[in-house]
Amino acid sequence: MTTGTPRPPLRSRSWFGDGGKNGFIARHHLRAMGRGGHNFDGLPVIGICNSFSELTPCNGHLRPIAEAVKRGVLQAGGFPLEFPAMSLGEPFLRPTSMLYRNLAAMEIEEQIRANPLDAVVLLTGCDKTTPAALMGAASAGVPAIVFTGGPMLNGRFRGRAVGSGTDIWRMTEELRAGTVTQEEFTEFESSLNRSAGHCMTMGTASTMACLAEALGMMLPGASGLPAVDARRGTLAEETGMRAVELAGSELTPARIMTRAAFENAVRINAAIGGSTNAVVHLLAVAGRLGVPLTLDDFDRLGAELPLLVDLMPSGRFLMEEFAYAGGLPALIDSVRDHLDPGAVTVTGRTLLDNCAGARVHDPAVIRPLTDPVLPAGTGTAVVRGNLAPDGAVIKQSAAEPRLLRHTGPALVFDALEDYLAVAEDPDLDITADTVLIVRNTGPKGYPGMPEVGNLPLPKKLLDAGVRDMVRVSDARMSGTAFGACVLHVAPEAAVGGPLALVRTGDPVRLDVPARTLDVLVGEEELARRRAAWRPPAPVAGRGWTRLYTEHVTQADTGADLDFLVGSTDSTPPRQAF
Repeated sequence: MTTGTPRPPLRSRSWFGDGGKNGFIARHHLRAMGRGGHNFDGLPVIGICNSFSELTPCNGHLRPIAEAVKRGVLQAGGFPLEFPAMSLGEPFLRPTSMLYRNLAAMEIEEQIRANPLDAVVLLTGCDKTTPAALMGAASAGVPAIVFTGGPMLNGRFRGRAVGSGTDIWRMTEELRAGTVTQEEFTEFESSLNRSAGHCMTMGTASTMACLAEALGMMLPGASGLPAVDARRGTLAEETGMRAVELAGSELTPARIMTRAAFENAVRINAAIGGSTNAVVHLLAVAGRLGVPLTLDDFDRLGAELPLLVDLMPSGRFLMEEFAYAGGLPALIDSVRDHLDPGAVTVTGRTLLDNCAGARVHDPAVIRPLTDPVLPAGTGTAVVRGNLAPDGAVIKQSAAEPRLLRHTGPALVFDALEDYLAVAEDPDLDITADTVLIVRNTGPKGYPGMPEVGNLPLPKKLLDAGVRDMVRVSDARMSGTAFGACVLHVAPEAAVGGPLALVRTGDPVRLDVPARTLDVLVGEEELARRRAAWRPPAPVAGRGWTRLYTEHVTQADTGADLDFLVGSTDSTPPRQAF
């Protein structure tokens, strides 16, 4: 906002601008913290929503990032006030961090709405913190800008780069197969995470950071720089400065995250080889804003661009190389003819204007359209059929190509624990052609839709040299994972979806090119099974989990709470005194 231009009325004046009792109460408690009266004299109040937590290692470095944001706010003439948000860490939260994404989003929304904030900086990092922040900010309707903590430096193990998540899955399977010793595994563990930051593969954290930038909610280039790169501190300052300019403006999340912005994000997700989790998160964010977005949009729009970023798990490199190759701005500029030119961003300029002239410095990492990693239409695909009438997803680039058309007998487990109990059994009745199905792992059934869809292969097959097989579930999988895993099956088994009707031995046919997933059993037989099916006992009887299971929607609409969809309101609440 240009100096001298009159500011629109600030939301915070409803708290601090009152000359009577209500204003006194709002101001004098801040004076007790050493904040002088000049802070209340019409300065825009900028909330810094910090998801720092030592229980979320990926976000454990956000304290100094918050200080950098505050410097930027102060330099631009704003009044920064930091507040905590529920932090969702992948390593520790059980049964799954996804169970709490909607709770964190609800908390962020309510904190923004209930407090005297004119704009908000959302500090995120780990997988669910970024979508939760976007969802909460979207519903609160106050100007907001995202700043993620950045990826870790590359892991280094015995002279080669290794990636969090992706190489964990590989090494774990090789340990089970006996091709890696426990000593090697421990050495690998101590070599993988060398700095602060989130996973440095194109997992969910990196994907959602890139997509927050593609949606227009971050400053250009903020998604890729490593967490410990000094330039990230500079960007944090600039983010704080921009938040002051956003304060009181009409450039709210709803004005930025339009249908055009979501279309751009879906296309970019295909070009970066993004996580399948992006599907459920973008659907949820769009749902908060009432933006029409469906599973079919991911299939159709995602097929417009090939895979161009050569990163694990679909490629060779890691986020360090992506950042140094030019990062997201360079990728966006290279595919600008495929993106909507009118999508505006937090800068006030369009996404394409932000990235104009950005150069690709390493074409081995960010490939040209004429030499993609994989051709268009080989990213995340949506399959439907009598096993998934409302859809399921599969990341084609992460699967062995031979398995994308496959028919085999089902081996069905009603619970993840049931499968894990026999996964090491050398006499398990399973072959490489078997379709492994684990159900009751969806939003209601687990509850929370955990990242277990990349089921560990049976040791019997590992010992035989098998490293991939078709796996079907109503769960998710880590964005760092790989394999021929059909995920997010909707409706899920716990609500009576067809996945609940499959029996061991039923032939199951997956045909990704035809976008189908079917159990080859007659409709009359399925009807008999449906009539005999009984819903499982409720998982939880109290607290958040009960509220969640009673109101969570299915994966094909974002797994949000039904009463939060399409609700945006920035109106200050009623006075308390």
